[in-house]
Parts: sequence; C-alpha cells; structure tokens
Amino acid sequence: MPVSVPPRSADRISTTGAWSPGDDSGDRRFARLIGAEGLGLEAGGRLGPVDVAYETWGELDAGAGNAVLVLHALTGDSHASGPMGPGHLSAGWWPGIIGPGAPIDTDRFYVVCPNVLGGCQGTTGPASIAPDARRYGSRFPIITIRDQVRVEELLADHLRIDRWAAVVGGSMGGMRVLEWCVGSPDRVARAVVIAVGAAATAEQIGLCALQVRAIRADPAFAGGDYYDNAEGPARGMAIARGMGQLSYRTAAELDARFGRDAQGVEQPLKGGRYSVESYLEHHGDTLLRRFDANSYIVLSEAMNHHDIGRGRGDIASALAVVTAQVSVVGISSDRLYPIELQHELARLLPGSTGVTTIESQVGHDGFLVETDAIGAAISAALA
Repeated sequence: MPVSVPPRSADRISTTGAWSPGDDSGDRRFARLIGAEGLGLEAGGRLGPVDVAYETWGELDAGAGNAVLVLHALTGDSHASGPMGPGHLSAGWWPGIIGPGAPIDTDRFYVVCPNVLGGCQGTTGPASIAPDARRYGSRFPIITIRDQVRVEELLADHLRIDRWAAVVGGSMGGMRVLEWCVGSPDRVARAVVIAVGAAATAEQIGLCALQVRAIRADPAFAGGDYYDNAEGPARGMAIARGMGQLSYRTAAELDARFGRDAQGVEQPLKGGRYSVESYLEHHGDTLLRRFDANSYIVLSEAMNHHDIGRGRGDIASALAVVTAQVSVVGISSDRLYPIELQHELARLLPGSTGVTTIESQVGHDGFLVETDAIGAAISAALA
C-alpha cells in the first residue's frame, strides 16, 4: 500500500508568469503512489516518485461500491466542486454537478477527483521537484493518457476501490474515461464520456501544436527552465490560451456576445481593442494566475497522443472489449470535438443506446457551462 504524503501546497504561478509554490493546500489530499523505482511510461523511460493530489466528497460505503471517479479537462484540477478559497485560486470547475442532491449525488456516492499526472496543482508535473532536488522543467518526460490512467488506477488501489460505480469526464477527462473502460474494463461499472472522440484528429493536433509553439516561442520560456527566473512565458501562454478559447466557443456565440463592438471607450481605428480581443486577453491573464506553461505543453501533447486503438488493432477492436454501461454525451455546436465523433463512439461501444446531444450555442465549453442539461444527462446515466 503506498504511503500518504503529508499535505503540502500546490504550485502556483505569479503575476510575472514564473512558477512558484503556494502557501496552503486547502482541502486537497496527497498520496505518494510510486516511489523511487518510478512509473514505466508508454513512450519509454520511468518517472518517480509520483505524488497525486485529489479531493473527495461524500462517504465511501462499507463495500466500497459507491465510488465515482470524476476526471478533469486540460486546465482543470482536483477542485471540481467548492468555493474559491485557501488552496484554491478559483471556484470548482463543475458547479452544480457534485453535491448533496446534485447529479453526482454525494448523499449516494463517494466522489473522487484527482489532479492529473503532468498537472500543476499538487500532482507530479514539470514544476515538481525531481530526485536531484531541482524542478523537472525541460527534463519532464513525454507522457500519454494511458500513463495518466495508470496513476489513477494506483490511486484507486490506494483508496481500496476495486471497481468504480462510475467514471465521468469531458474533453481530456473523457479521453481518460475511455482509457479506463478499455484498459481496465473490470474496474468500471458505468461511464459517462462527454465531448470527446476515440482518437485525436488532425485538426485537434494542429490546434494544440500551435498553442505549444506560441509558448515555446516566448523568449522567457527559456527552453522550459524558467522557474528560477523573474519572468516566465506569460505572453506565449496568454496567446496559447486565447487560441484555445476560440476553439472552445463558436462563431455564432462570439458574434452574439461581442459582434464588432469596441472595448469600452477604446477606439480600434486608433489602436484600441475590440471587445472580443479583451475577452481573449482576460482568459489568458486569468489562466496565468493558476497554471504552469510547461504543464500546458505536457498535457496538450498527451491529448495529441490520444488514440484508443494504438497497439490494440484499431479503434473498433479496442472499444469492443468495453463491458461498462457507457453513456455518450456531445454538444451540438462543438467544433473542436464535433458531434460525429461521439456518434462514432456510440456505434462502436457494445450495448450503446446512442448519443445524448446537448443543444447549445456555446460550443465545446458547453460541457462546463450547460449545467442543467449536462446534469440531466449524468443523472440519467447514474440512475
């Protein structure tokens, strides 16, 4: 049984864009799941020790049969539910979904949300201290979605959970849900896969690759070893986030919200900004306060490596082994993970009853903001 690690702070980013440790851990818990022997990685090499930050809600029943695993997307973390406060630079990323009487009902379920391998809120990632007492930085290895799920399996072992009542996640979290269902079918009873496909498409890879290039092109990136510098790659990170934000929303929504309006009293013809420019800058600035640029790169590249069929024949052969009751959910206007990708999953998953389509103008971010509709789909899946 892995030993628990004393609670410690999550890493945080300063206003200069250089990564620095925080002062408190909030209600996160920490476990050392892998020691110095390291975790064997799919792309080769080993990584260790490996610590995981996670949060829980509800009570585990006597038979450990009521546990639900919730998996976050690219810039999420273990704080899926709850207010902003000590240890949390933002409120929970899935408001209204987890709690007493909520779609994932904590009066009924014991809910676990871990921070992903390669992240930057307490789980081992590029900003973590390596065995040589320096931060990994550019030395952090290539990881895949399967490596991340392997660590989550070890967390389940640590918590003495042999089989999840359900595994739920969207976007990058949905990739991990699929890997759970394919790689450990006997450990998943039900699953909810939201706004994702069976493998990264060329367009998705291209969009992520451009964001990575924007970060690496910032002179302050320093090859990935910027942690001891006064300034980190804040400009590159903000541009990358703006590019991502455009892909998460839709042209119709942006037109409806911003149109060609100027930002406040600014005059675009005299060098001022349009409102949509200010919106994208805001999202970039907000992310800088809570996320590490190296983690953004590592996780983006892990998403690009997503392919449920790799080494398993093909996508159809991989999905054929799934025994969980899988509910597939898509967003009607999602241009990053379009609805046809969810229909492909539903066609290939054994026993699938089709796709629940959330009608929304918001786009990919609908899995985070269309709370009522997403909640209803999850409630139905867990009924």
